[in-house]
Amino acid sequence: MSPSATTNGVANGANGHSPKLEFKTYHNQINNELTDTVKTRHSINPATIEPNAEVPVSTQEDVDKAVTAARAAFKTWSKTTLEERGEKLVAYADAIDSYKDNFASLLTAEQGKPLAQSYQEIGMATTWLRAFSTMRIPDEIIEDTDERLIIHTNVPLGVVAGIVPWNYPILLAVGKIAPALITANTLILKPSPYAPYCNLKLAELAIQFFPPGVLQALSGEEDLGPMFTTHPDIDKIAFTGSIETGKKVMAAAAPTLKRVTLELGGNDPAIICDDVDIEAIIPKLAILSFLCCSQICMMIKRLYVHESIYDRFLSAFVAHTKTLKVGPGTDPE
Repeated sequence: MSPSATTNGVANGANGHSPKLEFKTYHNQINNELTDTVKTRHSINPATIEPNAEVPVSTQEDVDKAVTAARAAFKTWSKTTLEERGEKLVAYADAIDSYKDNFASLLTAEQGKPLAQSYQEIGMATTWLRAFSTMRIPDEIIEDTDERLIIHTNVPLGVVAGIVPWNYPILLAVGKIAPALITANTLILKPSPYAPYCNLKLAELAIQFFPPGVLQALSGEEDLGPMFTTHPDIDKIAFTGSIETGKKVMAAAAPTLKRVTLELGGNDPAIICDDVDIEAIIPKLAILSFLCCSQICMMIKRLYVHESIYDRFLSAFVAHTKTLKVGPGTDPE
């Protein structure tokens, strides 16, 4: 166990006396403690090909510890009120906002997107947290007669593993954190090996707002995912990634009958009719084709162009694409 971290993070966060988050070292977060591993690895800054900082390479033992902590935390977290959980999500969103400059720089360094888009991603993530804090799932009365009362209610599942991709690591981590926690489940994040840094810092920041074991994160290599999908004490997998990997996740979860949510790649077409204003639509189509290097599920994958305007459209599309700048995301242009 390496660097020390508060294990009473809720009190610290609530009282405003929490330690300042630093963005130079990166650790697993298990049961509200920062831990290291014998083996480490690093990703690269895609713009400079320079190495980023070292991160842990988690083992089965690390996964077992995190799952044990999550199951223990679930016993009390599942008894908290919806209002309590919502307040913590809002406070967590406020804290992420307070570190938005740090998170934006880190996101650009590990993922490569322009700094302005990193800020947009953080803004969307905190919006999601605040939106989910207001979510309500009321009981439904199926039958209410003199003979019987039948109520349909929703109960927490238990421990959720959130497997996060590299293209939108903050937003898609929050897209798993917020719904899991507001519905009284506990969550363990598994970030992409290509972009683990922001997810580890999200979990470190969570120490200040959530009880031990409620929100944790483990980084690792390609073998870490199967440790989650096959683990007998994990109740649900929330996965975002490729169709091929999604199939493997579903197959691995089947023997233990885990619930699975798969958010997979799309196959989105754009249909260009012959009456369009070519000059007006070209910039929009280019953005929707190449944003984030096209690595977004809803990016355009195919263009169907009416034959009567095909040549003019193609020339204009190629000409505009050549104006798109490729380079470090910190470059203001």
